[in-house]
Amino acid sequence: MKCQQCDKQAVFHITELETGEVRELHLCEDHARTYLSQSESGGPPDDGGPGTGLSGPLTVGQTADELAVLDKKACDMCGITFFEFRNQGRLGCPHDYVHFEKELEPLISNIHGSTRHTGRRPDRAGGPLPEATEELTAVIGLRRSMQEAIACEDYEQAREIRDEIRRIEDRWLADSPA
Repeated sequence: MKCQQCDKQAVFHITELETGEVRELHLCEDHARTYLSQSESGGPPDDGGPGTGLSGPLTVGQTADELAVLDKKACDMCGITFFEFRNQGRLGCPHDYVHFEKELEPLISNIHGSTRHTGRRPDRAGGPLPEATEELTAVIGLRRSMQEAIACEDYEQAREIRDEIRRIEDRWLADSPA
């Protein structure tokens, strides 16, 4: 879908309710930034015609600039960026809940009504996964390090990391009830 102001791809889709009337805006990043800055500063309303900014109240907590900075934030363990999470709707590893905690907490609270788990937990007896996520996160980090070592053609380092991963996984298999 194209931006309503120019021929660029629309990446922001805003729906507003104005006195019972639904108004949809499809904007590129540049025009969305203009729209957001005008709505925050209470700038003069425009008619929304081509080449002009758009008017109207906006209840988004972040400006386009803040969102651009946040989108570049990446997890140390799996390397997923917040932009990738927003597009895919999936996190990369358990460490992401800690790394993106400030950004995820309002989202989780809004969806579930709480930030604490109150339902059933999955049965871990069927698989060799640890209860705590620290060990699982460590293995994810080791796998990423191994991929980086392979990319740098440091095969000795990659072999050592692979062997460490295997030792951890073998310990999980030994600890799991048969």
